Amino acid sequence: MYDIKFYDTEDGACPVQEFLDSLEPKMLAKTLRTIDLLEKNGPALRDPQSSPMGDGIFELRTKQSSNISRVFYFFFIGKKIILTNGFIKKTQKTPKAVLELAKKYKSDYERRYSK
Repeated sequence: MYDIKFYDTEDGACPVQEFLDSLEPKMLAKTLRTIDLLEKNGPALRDPQSSPMGDGIFELRTKQSSNISRVFYFFFIGKKIILTNGFIKKTQKTPKAVLELAKKYKSDYERRYSK
């Protein structure tokens, strides 16, 4: 079993929690089930639920009717998985700005918590 943590900024904001709070109930329920799968399987979780995005960032994929949500995450020391941010996917390609934000959050987390 892996330990799922939500990334929070130094000023206390939690982007992934804000994203989850914005989801409709059915999409939220499916996304939370996918997070549970990640918690149980860790790096063994693969397509279609999880996919590497480069630089140690992965995306967790959830589909509810025609809506698709993505939550970015990375692995950390021990059996920790840090969820950073998410978005509703509206185009084929992942928006570069959203992925760059996940990379920024990963760097910030590693800077603050690596010993």
